[in-house]
Amino acid sequence: MTWTTIRLELARTPAFPKGSAARSYVMRLPLGPDGRIDEQEYRHHPEYATVRRFWPNEPDRHGHLLRTADGWALSYAPHEAPFRLEAALIRSGSCLTLIKPDGTTLPFEVKAIAA
Repeated sequence: MTWTTIRLELARTPAFPKGSAARSYVMRLPLGPDGRIDEQEYRHHPEYATVRRFWPNEPDRHGHLLRTADGWALSYAPHEAPFRLEAALIRSGSCLTLIKPDGTTLPFEVKAIAA
């Protein structure tokens, strides 16, 4: 297991047919060699599991990864509903989905992974 920095970029959507590198996230997660989040390591140091959102014309947002009853989620503030994170494996080139609290889905591609 290694604490890993992961860059996500918005994948193709109807509004962005070519995706958008300007709409991105950088996450720091404990990933196992199989590309899955290492839950045991996360439980030891949840404060290390961070996320930063970069969006044009908006201030950057900083938050944390959370373990919820439904799986993994991203949270920016204690009293704000989290974004659910759906990913089978986190590997370069793979896709994952962020689900907003209102149910809207956003597809992202893993563009870079660094230990």
